[in-house]
Amino acid sequence: MEIEEKLSRPTKEEQRMAKESYLALSATLESLHTVNPEIEIEETEEKIKIPLKALKLLATILKATSQGKPISIVPIATEMTTQAASELLGCSRPHLISLLETGEIPFIKVGKHRRIKYEDVAQYKAQMYSKQRNRIIEMMKMDEDLGLYDS
Repeated sequence: MEIEEKLSRPTKEEQRMAKESYLALSATLESLHTVNPEIEIEETEEKIKIPLKALKLLATILKATSQGKPISIVPIATEMTTQAASELLGCSRPHLISLLETGEIPFIKVGKHRRIKYEDVAQYKAQMYSKQRNRIIEMMKMDEDLGLYDS
């Protein structure tokens, strides 16, 4: 599965419906006492057993959709192309390749092509975000110590 698909923001109507669905589903999930709940399709009256984890994921999707965020679901073990990984990280493909070659992000080679696990790219992105956040906090503290920032 390629990650390169362009995501679109949900419409206002989709956001409204997602909010209503999220509120109903989250209230139901709080009162559930089973790991294999059933849902019923109103139009067909068909009942379907769904793993509790899947319903919780649906609630997360509905919440994000209600906030106008585009959603993409990627299986954790998905392997990405270098182009898709660089787009996810928001960097150039040559920069990503240098990260791979220096061992900052693990990869495998399939023929002449590099493949990167989605989870490794996501972990690297989270680490970079955390480092950036810590650096900003350090800079703000330095500004306060120098009297450049008034809180």
